[in-house]
Amino acid sequence: MVIGLSLLGGEKIGLGLVGGFSLANLPQGLSSASGMKDAGRSGGYIFGVWGGIALVSGIAAGLGNLAFGGLAPEVVAGILAFAAGGVLAMLAETMVPEAFQDSQSFTGLITVIGFLTAFLLFKTSS
Repeated sequence: MVIGLSLLGGEKIGLGLVGGFSLANLPQGLSSASGMKDAGRSGGYIFGVWGGIALVSGIAAGLGNLAFGGLAPEVVAGILAFAAGGVLAMLAETMVPEAFQDSQSFTGLITVIGFLTAFLLFKTSS
C-alpha cells in the first residue's frame, strides 16, 4: 500500500524507498525462513510462502495506488505514518528480542547501520 501511495501524481518509486523496503525485509525473510526450516518445513513450502507474499504485496501496491489516489495529502501522510509505526512496532516486538538472543554484542551497531543505510539511500535518491 505504501509503494502504491508513493506513486500518486505520476511520481516514480525512488531508489531510497525500494532500497529501504529491501533492506528492511531481507533480515525478516531470513529470520522467518530459518524458523520455518527449524520447524521442519520443506524448501518448496518456504519458497511458496514467500512467493505468495511477493504476489500479494504487488497486488496491495496496485490497490493502494487505485484506492487511495484521490485522498487528501494529509490523509496519505497519516496512512504512511501509521504504516511506519507498524514497522517500528514489529521491529521492537519481534526482531530486536530475537537479535539480542542470537548476537547481543552487535545488535545495536547493526541496527544503526541499517537505519543509516536506508537514510542515505533515501537522501541520495531524492
